[in-house]
Amino acid sequence: MKESDALRQHLLDLLRSRNAHLDFDAAVANFPSNLRGKKPKGAPHTAWQLVEHLRLGQWDILEFSRNPKHVSPKWPEGYWPKTEKPPSPAAWNNSIRSFRADLIAMAKLVADKKSDLFARIPHGDGQTLLREALLVADHNAYHVGQIVLLRRLLGAWKD
Repeated sequence: MKESDALRQHLLDLLRSRNAHLDFDAAVANFPSNLRGKKPKGAPHTAWQLVEHLRLGQWDILEFSRNPKHVSPKWPEGYWPKTEKPPSPAAWNNSIRSFRADLIAMAKLVADKKSDLFARIPHGDGQTLLREALLVADHNAYHVGQIVLLRRLLGAWKD
């Protein structure tokens, strides 16, 4: 196996697998609907805010990676929902579905051997697909950990 194939496989494992931490699906599974907009004392965000922020951030990185005409949202307001609570159960479910679909799309982009992991993205300022895939994995891991901690604080996590 070539080094680039091994690296590609490691990236895919990082994006798709649990590795050293829980994955998104485990963190949001059976999240009680009455707690999705609750913020325990000292917590900076609700579950809804974190789920939607994960979706928006990952979507932006994916689109930047594959679409030269993509325009990123304004920071920081474009990366966070406007409400602490999901507007509806459908909004929660749609955010989760979109997150999953974009994660699959990012993994497909990484898996495509026509995608040069090391080439600078032409419309960027030095970014590579390797960097963007690592950024997705890092950002997701950080906020998935926050969701798990939030669930613990809300008494909605079973070890």
